[in-house]
Amino acid sequence: MAIVSLQNVWKTYPMGKTEVHAVNGVSFEIEKGDFVSIVGPSGSGKSTILNLIGCIDVPTSGTVCIDGRETGALSERETTQLRHATIGFIFQSFNLLPVLNVYENVEFPVLLGKGDGLRKRRAEARDHIDHLIESVGLSQWRRHRPNELSGGQRQRVAIARALATQPQIVLADEPTANLDSSTGQEIIELMKRINHELHTTFIFSTHDREIFSIADHIIRLKDGTVLENERSGGLRKRLKAAVER
Repeated sequence: MAIVSLQNVWKTYPMGKTEVHAVNGVSFEIEKGDFVSIVGPSGSGKSTILNLIGCIDVPTSGTVCIDGRETGALSERETTQLRHATIGFIFQSFNLLPVLNVYENVEFPVLLGKGDGLRKRRAEARDHIDHLIESVGLSQWRRHRPNELSGGQRQRVAIARALATQPQIVLADEPTANLDSSTGQEIIELMKRINHELHTTFIFSTHDREIFSIADHIIRLKDGTVLENERSGGLRKRLKAAVER
């Protein structure tokens, strides 16, 4: 069973007396452990689709299923629980809390969860958080705050934070947009390694050709519709060649 399934999804936003059709009849499936690149120009529907997959929004029509659950049929509480338990988020602007250090930023999503009490959750998560910080190469910066880190280091914190609740899916909206090319490449390689080691499903919206050059599943959008949806290397080669021309 696919971990993400969109079937004939439409998303329309009212704008005054008119409507904006952001997504138009989109259908695709994503398997667990995929490293997925959603590519397309600005306004093609990439961010809208990430919001739908991330349970931040619901479709106007059609169905979005995450881990076998149709998001449009869930209550607000059920949606929050699904989002917290299943999905991690990485943002291009990092979205770290400036008053917290590296360890505390990574720990923060764990503290938001429901459970048997804050003290127990913190104790159970401690080893996992330490492992994540070490995995992203920031052990010696664990007590530093975001303003003491470089852009690449802050994005590494964001990656560790996205994995803190051990989600099945990580969504990344243009994760290398605010990084130089060398640092961006390091971040991509780090995420691909985590994808391989933990079998976490990564789904990116991106203009970065380095990301879709190593993706094993590429979904190409234009004007809210799917132009191409391939898992083979053929589309990667064509897209990379098109960007380089």
